[in-house]
Amino acid sequence: MLCRRNSCVVISGSIPVYLNVYDLAPIPGYAYWLGLGAHHSAVEVHGVEYAFGAHDNSTTGIFQGEPKKGEGYRYRKTILIGWTEFSEEQVIKIMEDFAKEYRGNAYHLITKNCNHFCNDVCIKLTGNPIPGWVNRLARIGILCKCMISTENGRKEKKKEDKNVGRSISKRISTSSSSSSDKSPSDDAAATATTTAAICSRFSSSVSSTTPLVT
Repeated sequence: MLCRRNSCVVISGSIPVYLNVYDLAPIPGYAYWLGLGAHHSAVEVHGVEYAFGAHDNSTTGIFQGEPKKGEGYRYRKTILIGWTEFSEEQVIKIMEDFAKEYRGNAYHLITKNCNHFCNDVCIKLTGNPIPGWVNRLARIGILCKCMISTENGRKEKKKEDKNVGRSISKRISTSSSSSSDKSPSDDAAATATTTAAICSRFSSSVSSTTPLVT
């Protein structure tokens, strides 16, 4: 077992598996050392580099090429992830299996990018994940997205509650203004309907936001 600073590499094969890391854009040295760079990555095994990219079709987004020659990217470094006993033919079969999940039109910059693909492939081939800093920017993006979604959810909830309050007030006002033209039974029915709406809204709100304590 070979240990890096934050993880251990399991040695369980004779074929090395590398992660080739590229910069998506030129970044200052301090940003790289802080783990704030935007990176593309690819897996190198049996002398072939495999990567994942986006296109508009439902066919596979996995492609292969010459190691460390990723077109459109600036090569940064190569990391030894581990070793595997899968043959070249078996690796190709594994890529074909991954192709069903990693389609070109399934690419997502935050939740399903080239680094997610490399992580899944490295775990499959060696049992080891890729270093966390390679895909850190996507994880930061997920965090920001969750925070924005939560805040938007709160705003929508307040807006919905406000609209419901206005609707109920309007219904009560309408019921009161027309009470002289209705019979006691009509008033009772209207009151029951309004009360049911309030109770239903309150019950729904409590069940979705307040856990039961047993």
